[in-house]
Amino acid sequence: MLSNSSKYALKAVLYLAIHTSSENKILARDLASLINVPPAYIAKLLQELVRKNLAHSEKGPHGGFYLDELNKNEPVINFIYAIDGEDKLNSCLLGLSHCNHLNPCPLHHLANPMRDALLNNLKHKCINDLVIDIKNGKSSLPL
Repeated sequence: MLSNSSKYALKAVLYLAIHTSSENKILARDLASLINVPPAYIAKLLQELVRKNLAHSEKGPHGGFYLDELNKNEPVINFIYAIDGEDKLNSCLLGLSHCNHLNPCPLHHLANPMRDALLNNLKHKCINDLVIDIKNGKSSLPL
């Protein structure tokens, strides 16, 4: 359901949420090696998040990317929508353009309740909630 770009962006955002601040930034190339994503690719994704005010960056000798408290309290869905747009998570599993509740594909009734639950969770969980789960050992982010 998530594109590789969204997966990479979320891994980067979670790393930034745990390890950075306005005083402690990280360069895209350093982050790329930590999360195993090509440097130019992660830089492009992070720049898109910065453009949409979901992350911050500073240039210069002490520059790099970081998240502030407002970014950490953004719903997870905002980061996915910033990278993939809203259509990706709402599209038909079979890729049919005409699929909707009035004209459902064969998987629509199977997938839609799960998709709705996932979207609801992504809208109500913020990045900080995921960070707390990682710090408490409820989930992990192996790097």
